[in-house]
Amino acid sequence: MLAAKISGCGLVSRAKSPLASVIFFAVLMFFMLVNSIVSNTSLEPVAFTRKEDSHALRTLEVVRKTSSDVVLLPLPLTVSTQNRIIEVDNELRDSLASSFSVRKEHGVGKFRRKLPEYGIFKSDELTKKFHGRVLGFFNDGCEVHFFMTWISTVESFGARETMAVESVFKSHPNGCLMILSRTMDSVRGYRVLKPLLDRGFKVAAVAPDFPFLVNNTPAEAWFNEMKSGKKDPGGIPLAQNLSNLMRLLVLHKYGGVYLDTDFMVLKSFKGLKNTIGAQSVGGVSKNWTRLNNAVLVFDMNHPLLFKFIEEFALTFDGNKWGHNGPYMVSRVVRRVEGRAGYNFTILPPMAFYPVDWLKIGSLFKAPRDRAGSRWVEAKVQQLKGKTYGVHLWNRQSSKLQVQQGSVMARLMSEHCVFCKNVYTS
Repeated sequence: MLAAKISGCGLVSRAKSPLASVIFFAVLMFFMLVNSIVSNTSLEPVAFTRKEDSHALRTLEVVRKTSSDVVLLPLPLTVSTQNRIIEVDNELRDSLASSFSVRKEHGVGKFRRKLPEYGIFKSDELTKKFHGRVLGFFNDGCEVHFFMTWISTVESFGARETMAVESVFKSHPNGCLMILSRTMDSVRGYRVLKPLLDRGFKVAAVAPDFPFLVNNTPAEAWFNEMKSGKKDPGGIPLAQNLSNLMRLLVLHKYGGVYLDTDFMVLKSFKGLKNTIGAQSVGGVSKNWTRLNNAVLVFDMNHPLLFKFIEEFALTFDGNKWGHNGPYMVSRVVRRVEGRAGYNFTILPPMAFYPVDWLKIGSLFKAPRDRAGSRWVEAKVQQLKGKTYGVHLWNRQSSKLQVQQGSVMARLMSEHCVFCKNVYTS
């Protein structure tokens, strides 16, 4: 009997063992399947549809490789289904260029992938209209032709940039301003500019045709290498360097005035011709030590512009701040200044850069006493009398609040059109 029981137990155990194995295997497969689904779902773009502008928010994972590790960097991308462009959100734009770069052991950067998602590199049905739109926009009724560039999202075009645009028309009611921007050339961009249009001011955002602008210029080869992924954009945000180049190309092609979007105009540019401004001068000699490209006034096909474009393409370095901008124009002017065939004017810092970037914060602070109030009044009068405008050095001042009674509060209130959000600029 005991033997029978033992035998029965063995039969039951042998019967249960395969069943337990099957159950265990099924549970294991179930968890693997769930994990796979969750993993795949997390890698798929997540979209939020807005009826107003057909924008979607997506997340892309970009792999940044170094000599010994791989880092997954999530990049929120804003996708416009209307214009088929992708823009990197503000918070991570600074890391975009370096995220696509592979740094090898010897420090040689190589651009790992192509950039088809950069809308500015594309030429499509919208951008192919660029040249015709420029010619149609600027006509004999334009007192001064102004250009700005905006390679960022529409949402990031804020109070500071709007104030800069307003200041252009406060001093040039009959001027014309074209903002070269694919993102602003949209329904939402139109809404930003509509209040000015309703007042009769001539302003437009136009998607630039980069292939057209670089065609038959020294930058054409640079552009093709960057577009194909053969050139490393470096660690500096590529958008900044594209803006550095685009301002040169558009002035070379059409002529006019280029202004940064953090430049507040104080008086008319009508009398300026073929002009660049010094950012700093020597303490003793008073000779310029550095120029800046935040304000450029040039005729079309000016030889200095050609030299700027050539220098940009030949010496491009995406890892040195200012190398392709202020330092680049300084290098070129130092070589050609005084040579025959180059007729241009270098204005002192007071013209465009009256306050150094290290001291720009002083213009935003309210006076604390009578001495402070007298300083504010004297500074306002000085700027109004000797300055064409003030470069606000957004990199340093973008987070500063305009305090009531400050120099900036005075200037903004006197050179705005709608005068809204002065203290939030």
